[in-house]
Parts: sequence; structure tokens; C-alpha cells
Amino acid sequence: MTEKLEAILYRYEDIQRELAGPDVTADQKRFRSLMKEQADLAPLAEACLRLRQREADREEALLMAEEETDPEMKEMARQEAREADSEIRDLEEKIKILLIPKDPSDEKNVIIEIRAGAGGDEAALFAAEVCRMYIHYAEGRRWKAEILDFEEIGIGGMKYVNLMIKGQGAYSRFKYESGVHRVQRVPATESGGRIHTSTITVAVMPEVDEDVVIEIPDKDIRIDVMRASGNGGQCVNTTDSAVRLTHYPTGIVIYSQTEKSQLQNKNKAFALLRAKLYDLEMQRRHDEEADLRRSQIGTGDRSEKIRTYNFPQGRVTDHRIRLTLYKIDAVMNGDLDEIVDALTSADQAAKLLKMGADQV
Repeated sequence: MTEKLEAILYRYEDIQRELAGPDVTADQKRFRSLMKEQADLAPLAEACLRLRQREADREEALLMAEEETDPEMKEMARQEAREADSEIRDLEEKIKILLIPKDPSDEKNVIIEIRAGAGGDEAALFAAEVCRMYIHYAEGRRWKAEILDFEEIGIGGMKYVNLMIKGQGAYSRFKYESGVHRVQRVPATESGGRIHTSTITVAVMPEVDEDVVIEIPDKDIRIDVMRASGNGGQCVNTTDSAVRLTHYPTGIVIYSQTEKSQLQNKNKAFALLRAKLYDLEMQRRHDEEADLRRSQIGTGDRSEKIRTYNFPQGRVTDHRIRLTLYKIDAVMNGDLDEIVDALTSADQAAKLLKMGADQV
């Protein structure tokens, strides 16, 4: 194996030895750090150990096939060598993927902002449907979905909605959803049966850890409290529980009214503001890293059209990877794994190609 893989194996075994020591739990911070590092390295280390074993098995089988005089035993040894060789190729591909640098945000909770775009009421209706699609997908993975902020229209649509999904790996599964989603269908109000095209914009942001320092000076913020509106229940509608934050430098305005407590709404609003400011900074850095941007599936640009939902034809098409599925009802009910898995695989392939080019 390469020196890099040998170094990873050595570090993994070193961590295991340290964790087996009698005094390891005396320093809880160090213990948690070691446990996390061990969990991160385990898939790669186990694949390396398996590769080492199967390479030894192949060499042993080839030697036996060469020395064996019995034709049947010789063929059995050759078959064993072929099976080992096949698994070695699979392991080598798996290790290449595991060596791709991980996105540090992949394991985090995620905040999703959905905004109706072109198409008026039809766009707002579709924004609400996509929100439900994401909630169904989250619930199917036993993650918690929580609406942070929203603005409804009278017919059940949403001008915008901010949604938080809490669960390990949530960001890794939703991060490819950023961009423009287009819907083509005949609206219920269309008497002539014409197909209309509407759009919504989705932005996906990782939740910001508390230990990440994001400066928000008091002078940059205006906090307004007011009576909540909409179907929030009698208590919500009769107390000044809603909070509106205005961030002067960026012009970001956040309105939170989903909780009965003003403090809870304030905390939610600040959490969303922190995520938006962090996302702006990441976007700025992203724009500066042209090579990384070109190596990813899609540009991550919010103006990029990434997917079309065509209801008359029953199809969903992801334009970044030219994937078309004829199961729009299942997709709208949260069956997104096939799309997400295909996007993840394509992204990994693009990054592997770039890694190979960098090594030339």
C-alpha cells in the first residue's frame, strides 16, 4: 500500500492502543477527540486491512495454482485468485472514494430556505409542496423537521419558508438541493388546459456550531417584537411573541413567530441569521476557489436551474447529471434517495478525476 495509507493505518492502530489504556477517560475532552478520530478513520482503516488480507490471499492462491499438480485443485486455486482480484479492485475503488477530503459540514444539521420565484400563486403552491417533500424525506430517515419561519398565501402556498432538518448527516443529503427548481403542470385554475412553468429557489445551509465565532455587533442589528399573525393559536396571536431581526450590513431580514415564547423566537431568528451570515462567507470563499467549484456537481449558484418536475409526463429531471426518473408522485412524497445517491456518486467521480489530474 502507499505510504499515505500505511500512515493512516498506523494512526488508527495508535488511537486504538491509546483508547485501550487505563487512564484514557481521565481527560474527557481528549477521550471524545480520540473517539471521533477513530470513528472517522475506521471505514478507511478497515478497507485497508481487508485489502492487505485479500492481496495476501491472492498471492497464496496464485502460488498454489502454480505448484499444484491436481487439475481440480489447480482450478480451485485459480478461482480463489480471481475472486480475490475482483474484491481487490472493488476495495481500491472504495479506498479512493474514502480518501476524498470530507466536507466538514456533512454531519451537521441543515437549514433549507425555499422561495417562490416566477409563476405567482403556482410558484408559491409548489414551494409548499417541495417543503412537504423535504419533510417527508427527513421523516423517512427519522430526522426531525422544524419550520423556522414562513409566509403563507391564502390558497395553501408559501412565498417563502425556512426549514431546519436535525439529524446526523442531514447536510450531506440535502446539500445538492441548492438552485432553481422548475415545475411544469396545468394549474387547477387553468380552464384551457395549458401547461404553465413556474420556479422556486432553494438555498441549503449547514447549521452553525456554537463554537464558530460569527461577529454580530449590536449596532448592526435591529430587533422588533410584535404580535404574531396567522394560524398560530390563541396564545400566539394575543401576545407580542413574534421577533423580526434586521441585519443592516447585509439587508437580511428574519421574522420568527412559530414559538409562543418571544425568547424562543428570538433564539430561532438569531440561529437562522448566523447560518445565513456563515453561508455568505462560505459562498465568498467558494467563489474564490475556482478549481474546487469546477470539480463539483453544479456550481452551487442559486441562479442555476438544477431540476425540472414535469407533472403531465410524470418525470423528474436533474439537469446536472442528466438523470430522469418517471416517478414524480414518489419523489414528491419524499422518495429522494435515488436522486441524492446519483448526485453523490457523480460528485465523487468528479473529485476523483480532479485528484488524479492534480497528481499528474
